[in-house]
Amino acid sequence: MLGARPKKMMNMYIFDILRRNTDAEHPMTQREIQKRLESDYDMTVDRKAVKANLEDLINDGSYNIEYATKIRLTPNRLTGEVEKNEVLTGFYYDNIFTDSELRLLMDSVLFSRSIPTNNKKEMLVKLKDLSNKYFKFSTANIQSYESVDREMNRELFYTIEVLDEAISKGLQVKFLYNEYCADKKLHHRKNEDGDVREYIINPYTMAANGGKYYLICNYDKYDNISHYRIDRISNIEILETPRKPKNQVEGLVGLDVAKYMQEHIFMFGGKSIRAKFEMPSYLISDVLDSFRANVDFEDLGDGKVLASVKVNENDMRFWARQYASQIKITEPKELVDMCKQDLANALALYQNS
Repeated sequence: MLGARPKKMMNMYIFDILRRNTDAEHPMTQREIQKRLESDYDMTVDRKAVKANLEDLINDGSYNIEYATKIRLTPNRLTGEVEKNEVLTGFYYDNIFTDSELRLLMDSVLFSRSIPTNNKKEMLVKLKDLSNKYFKFSTANIQSYESVDREMNRELFYTIEVLDEAISKGLQVKFLYNEYCADKKLHHRKNEDGDVREYIINPYTMAANGGKYYLICNYDKYDNISHYRIDRISNIEILETPRKPKNQVEGLVGLDVAKYMQEHIFMFGGKSIRAKFEMPSYLISDVLDSFRANVDFEDLGDGKVLASVKVNENDMRFWARQYASQIKITEPKELVDMCKQDLANALALYQNS
């Protein structure tokens, strides 16, 4: 116990008591708040002071304090007549996040494929602290199914901070890019001569896709859009040189990031195309999971549909391999030919086995 607290902070102590100990199902009376001030803050106050500070919090309008009212019958001291008085009671903090919203945020952190285990635990504790003591979410048994079998990049959050600053200031960045090797550890990508390769990049925005974080940018040597996994970036630095103007990067002016992410489901580079493929109707749910609202269907009868989607060509080619025994690409012809070659290459791997 730190000793008696300053009474000028009473409203903040009351707010903290309500935030940590109440919700709509567990409100507190003025008397209960008064007792909490004594036990938690070593502060002895009368009921009038509690009431006055509660009213200040409520009238401020920014603390999300809710309450109930009840009618109390009391005799008038002068006339003796019984009078009705409205009394405030049942105070509670109306959290900006519902429990289900908070669990969704925590699950997003827990199942992220980019955040190292220690950072996950720290973030989950912070998120849990946004709720009250009745919120149940245990972090004691968290296991990282990623980091136990491979090394994770512990510079992730620092990298995001640096990129955010560089994007805001319109400056270039340089960094090293990493990839996994057979030892399951991250290693700096190298040039053909064996030297570590340094990237000078014009950053424009960041986006999330499939539990991974990407930098949408331009590699300074070229004039097209490129993207990099942020959790693969290390040794990042902001340069003093301004980034390349957007009108000098093909496809960047007027870029709809949400649409761009829909078309790049695996974040490959290259052009986008209008692809069509025949498929059994029972795959519609799987196709919607992959392409979301970006796909249209035409009923062909006999349990078959024709799907049409605007998608990155390389992403579509990679996706088609996963459903090679169930779908048939019909357009465009160049994609059909590439998929045929992919199937021939796959078959050749098994010819002599």
